[in-house]
Amino acid sequence: MTMPNFLVIGAAKGGTTALHRYLAQHPQIFVSRRKELRFFPFEGGRPDYRGPGDAADAASFTTTLKEYGAHFAGSEAFPARGESSPLYLYMPQSAQRIRHHLPEAKLIAVLRHPAERAFSQYLMMRREGLETLGFAEALAAEDRRVAEGWGHLRHYRRKGFYAAQLKLYFEHFRREQLRVCLYEDFVADPSAVTRDIFRFLCVDDSYVPDMSVRHNESKFPRSRALQVFLTEPRRAKNLLKPVLPAGWSRRIGDHLRRRNLTRPQLTEEMRRSLTEVYREDIVELQEMLGRDLSGWLR
Repeated sequence: MTMPNFLVIGAAKGGTTALHRYLAQHPQIFVSRRKELRFFPFEGGRPDYRGPGDAADAASFTTTLKEYGAHFAGSEAFPARGESSPLYLYMPQSAQRIRHHLPEAKLIAVLRHPAERAFSQYLMMRREGLETLGFAEALAAEDRRVAEGWGHLRHYRRKGFYAAQLKLYFEHFRREQLRVCLYEDFVADPSAVTRDIFRFLCVDDSYVPDMSVRHNESKFPRSRALQVFLTEPRRAKNLLKPVLPAGWSRRIGDHLRRRNLTRPQLTEEMRRSLTEVYREDIVELQEMLGRDLSGWLR
């Protein structure tokens, strides 16, 4: 059975979708067709998550080694083979299980300011219609939801303690097996960060992927009803097709979808409040990585 030799382990909402797409373009890299196989935390069975939307989310988990290996069939000739599952960084059992199955794997993490990451995840849940509370209220409800068995989808605050999460990986893998990048660097110069990752994976770093398309942006609709109308097949839209020139209905729909989406900003007050929650972990992360994270603490 062919298995991957690298994994993008996180963090969620840290640019992993874009990175996965860039890696997929490289002729020497094979990545799973489906992003987020999420095998290692759930090997052997699905968890008993009980929050809204958790059942549908759990249905996408890969739970057997045979099923996992099937995603890499035919990839033997590629020097770099991998997949991207941001949940690996967060779920504590992942590091040991990856070590068991892939002891020599190279691991990539992209870390975003934890307050911004939490807010981005919240916006995604709002966009999907799976979160009805305001951000502050959702954070206040997090401990209760976790106690009631709600799954990782609404673990907004908990996913941002990177030092505690990475510590497990440094315990199970050699430091040279991990490449930890900062989201801010990835956004500022995606080409440089991607080239560095190509070198880390020992493939041609002169290759330049197409980076013109934005991926998985943290936006949610001004009007939920309009967004549903524009994204789901509806009789009214079908009635318009015969009276519009070819392709116009799609262009009009795309334009309306873009206009209907907005990108709310995290308030400075909430950012400061959350940064204090993460302060000790950020200081530890700074020492762990040898990187200046004072910008995160301001």
